Amino acid sequence: MEKFILLIDTVTAWVGKAFAWCIMIMAVGIGYEVFVRYIMRDPTSWAFDISYMMFGALFMMAGAYTLSRDGHVRGDVLYRLWKPKAQAIIEFVLYFLFFFPGVIALIIAGWDYAGESWSYNSGRGEVSVMSPANVPIFQFKSIIPIAGSLLFIQGIAQVCRCIMCIRTGEWPPHLEDVEEMELVMQHAHVYDLDDQGDQGSQGNQDGKGNMT
Repeated sequence: MEKFILLIDTVTAWVGKAFAWCIMIMAVGIGYEVFVRYIMRDPTSWAFDISYMMFGALFMMAGAYTLSRDGHVRGDVLYRLWKPKAQAIIEFVLYFLFFFPGVIALIIAGWDYAGESWSYNSGRGEVSVMSPANVPIFQFKSIIPIAGSLLFIQGIAQVCRCIMCIRTGEWPPHLEDVEEMELVMQHAHVYDLDDQGDQGSQGNQDGKGNMT
């Protein structure tokens, strides 16, 4: 079961990191728009569309990756006070009460939404009616059911993780590829204290290496 969990975590991590490049595309597009709008006095007709499409794609496709790293919002005020086994039992129940029904609804509605978008313009696909550039958007609407499917698969892995924790009393490990800034700062603080302690020890020694 642990190998299955790590496999799903690896797949969703790869997808999330791949779509993280949308940030670069969005930044370049916005930067270019600012330059041509305020310097060249010749704004584009497509930069706004690119920005919300890239952000939407990143937001949807990184959802499963965020779930695999426990990055979504939860009531930590109470949750962190419970023992791991109690946490796992609560999460197990909530996944079936709320998560899976919501994700299944997202997949079904997203599939219909994307299919309708592909059928526009005699099968050539929907374009944005809000954009003077008529940017095609049918391919981006197709992301909705795909993202929902990834969330569903990752949800299965999370349920397996809950089952393992209920059996053993400990949460199985995650793939360690990202650290929260709070942990990074804590580690940096510990290293600073260690360095200060080493310097203090050296300062208390005389020239012969004896402690003074």
